[in-house]
Amino acid sequence: MDKMRLDKGGWLVVCDGRKALILENLGDEMFPNLHTREVHEQPNPSTSAQGTDAPGRLHAATGGVRSSVEQTDWHDEAERAFLRSLAGRLDAAVSAGETTALTMVASPRALGMIRADYSDVMRKALRGEVGKDLVKLPVYEIEKQLLQSGAAK
Repeated sequence: MDKMRLDKGGWLVVCDGRKALILENLGDEMFPNLHTREVHEQPNPSTSAQGTDAPGRLHAATGGVRSSVEQTDWHDEAERAFLRSLAGRLDAAVSAGETTALTMVASPRALGMIRADYSDVMRKALRGEVGKDLVKLPVYEIEKQLLQSGAAK
């Protein structure tokens, strides 16, 4: 994590499964000055509010045995769709030349989900990843957290 750089003009993407902040560094590598470019939010109610069907049943090929099927986690599916669309937005930004450097800051779970959707172009622009959930903090606090942890070096 000590080798990560926050380039001038680079984007810092702070996200989880519901919200994403795209911040641009207007400062330099030593003293980042983060400004909000975009905010993406998705209302994501609980799974029970999204789908209330009873679990399905499977019948065995022989005998009268039945077993239930696990209910779909709609909350998890909505998070995956949100992160997939965020990865698409970041890919489009790098391809269009809006930025040449990306740094991802997300909870470890969200990082694991979004990594599968990184394009080759996005992987080349990626300067690093930080496994912290900072999306609920104000921008000045995100700067402070990154400087304290040494992630912005």
